[in-house]
Amino acid sequence: MLTDILYDVTMDLIFSSVILAVIAYFCGCFNGAVIVSKYILRDDIRNHGSGNAGLTNFFRTFGGPLTLVVILTDVLKAVVAIIAGVWLTGQLMRISSGEMDLAVRILAKYWAALFCLLGHMFPCMFHFKGGKGILSGGTIAIMLDWRIALVVWGGFLVLAVLTKYVSLGSCWAGASFPFATWFVYRNVTLTVLAVIIGGLILYMHRANIHRLLTGTENKFSLHHKKG
Repeated sequence: MLTDILYDVTMDLIFSSVILAVIAYFCGCFNGAVIVSKYILRDDIRNHGSGNAGLTNFFRTFGGPLTLVVILTDVLKAVVAIIAGVWLTGQLMRISSGEMDLAVRILAKYWAALFCLLGHMFPCMFHFKGGKGILSGGTIAIMLDWRIALVVWGGFLVLAVLTKYVSLGSCWAGASFPFATWFVYRNVTLTVLAVIIGGLILYMHRANIHRLLTGTENKFSLHHKKG
């Protein structure tokens, strides 16, 4: 009897994880900067500036009100991925304990966050060339826990405003995320997922880190480039 129960729970967990990963990944693939620049402006953002399909490069290149569309797209896809992940897990997992249900929902958020960011960074419909995950990642931090969001966003804003290096704030976000997760949840599994997420963000900023160290990184300006 116990073996059958454990088997059913394991199969539910595996099935839920796979379905959730697929949905969250394809949510992440809807890259706002690529969609707006390629299909509305007819000028792919990845052919300009740093070649990155992110908010900063889009604003520097195009500016204008369409920047808000990019923001909304990258925020909403993260929101949908997390909400869909939690709802789907609740539907697929047969859990009677309220405490376990809460734990599984938190785990589902982190799992969805990981694959949403993978979709954003490596979108299959855009030749696996996406953004660096900061806006979507920041949205995810808010949806995970206000204390995590406070650490991630607080450090990001302070560093970005004081130094005008958005990339420096972004590196703080990626590096601090695992520590904030451990502080809030004290859970090894969640912290491992947070390390992977934070590591991906730092990896995507490897060129920025090199430029920061060599003093050649561009500072952020509210005036986009004309061209």
